[in-house]
Parts: sequence; C-alpha cells; structure tokens
Amino acid sequence: MLSRLAARSAAVVAQQNHGARVCVVAPSRLFHCSGQHGRPIEPLPEEGGKVRMGVFPEEWFQFFYKKTGVTGPYVFGTGLLATLMSKEYIIVNNEFIAGGIFVGFVVYCVRNFGPTVATYADKLRQERVDFIDNKKGRFLTDCENAIETEKKEQWRAEGVDYLFEAKKANVAMQLETAYRERVHEVSNAVKRRLDYQLDVENTQRRMAQEHMADWVVNNVVSSITPQQEKEAIAKCIEDLKRMAKAS
Repeated sequence: MLSRLAARSAAVVAQQNHGARVCVVAPSRLFHCSGQHGRPIEPLPEEGGKVRMGVFPEEWFQFFYKKTGVTGPYVFGTGLLATLMSKEYIIVNNEFIAGGIFVGFVVYCVRNFGPTVATYADKLRQERVDFIDNKKGRFLTDCENAIETEKKEQWRAEGVDYLFEAKKANVAMQLETAYRERVHEVSNAVKRRLDYQLDVENTQRRMAQEHMADWVVNNVVSSITPQQEKEAIAKCIEDLKRMAKAS
C-alpha cells in the first residue's frame, strides 16, 4: 500500500511539473496513440501482484531470499523498525497507538471482508467485460452484415449494368425489326408496282395481238369472193369423199 501511495504521489508530482512546463515544452504524444515505440504493448494483468501482510510485495521477499535466506526479510524489517524507533523517526505515543489500532482494524476488515468485496468487484468487472465483449460482438456482427450488404449492393449495381446492356440490346433489336419491316413494306410496294406495270404491258400486248388477228381475219374474209367460196367448199367435199373411200 505504501509503495502504491508513493507511486501515486510521484505521478501527481510529475503531472504538476509537466503542467508547469506546458508553455515551454511541447506536450508529448500519448503512448496508446503513438505508433513509434520500440517494443509491442504488453497486455495489462487481470490480477494484481502477490503481497504479504497486505502491504509488502512478494518481490521484496524473493529479493531477500536470494541474499539472506528465508528469515532475511523479517530480520531486515525488524532491524529497520528498531532503528527508526531508536533514532526517534517513529515516536511511540497516543497517536502511534491509535494508528496501530486503525491499521489493525483495516487489516482485520481486509482479511475478513476482502475476499467477499473482491468477489463482488470481480463479478462487477466480469459483467462489465461481458457487456463490452457482447457489444464488441454485436458491433463486429453489424460490420459483417454491413459488408455483406455492401457486397450485395455492388452485385446489384453490376446487375443494373447488365440490365442496361440488355435494354440497349433490346432497343437495338426493336430498331432492327422496325427497319426490316419497313424494308419489307417498301419491297412489297415496289413489287406491286412492277407487277402492275407488267400486267399493263401484257394486257396492251394481248389486246394488240387480238386486234391484229381480228383485223387480218376480217381482211381475209372480206377478200374472199362467192366463187372462191364455192370452189373451196367443193374441194372440201371431194377431199372428204376421197378420205371416205380410202378408209
């Protein structure tokens, strides 16, 4: 506890000194925001270090064990306490007794109620951690859903491009169909006109031939005399008789 109080007081003093030099020295970048560090950031421990008697860190005892053995830390602590009392750095009076009673009460509370309070605090911390983890999980799930939605939207956007291409092809096909229909109509109209001209020419030619044949027949008939008609009839009768005899 004393070491923690000393560390906290040192941090406060450093913060005050830093605030006094703000106008002269530019503030340094925060450690968690800076990417310029020599080693990776170590994760914070979930539990504090081991202590003895609720105050003294276990590392101090381990240090003395290597130098003086098992009883070294206790002999050093007893000697230090005796030295401080002999030099009157620690004066035993009413206030010292009251402080000892207060420290004993604190130790008693820590030993008897500490585990329960620690369990409750760990429970609150675990609930907070679970809440943060759940929130993080939901956030990651939302991000994944957003990514999937974005991929679907991109896929749909590509589909819209394909749809535009299909519509363009459909419009081009409709234009081609309309063009071919008009070409077919024009060709049919031209064919009808050509057929009409051919029919007109054939009709005129047939009428001219009929008129020429009628004119020739009429001229021939008008040029035959009654005597020639009688001779032709008589000759036909003789030919018929000859053919009858021959058969």
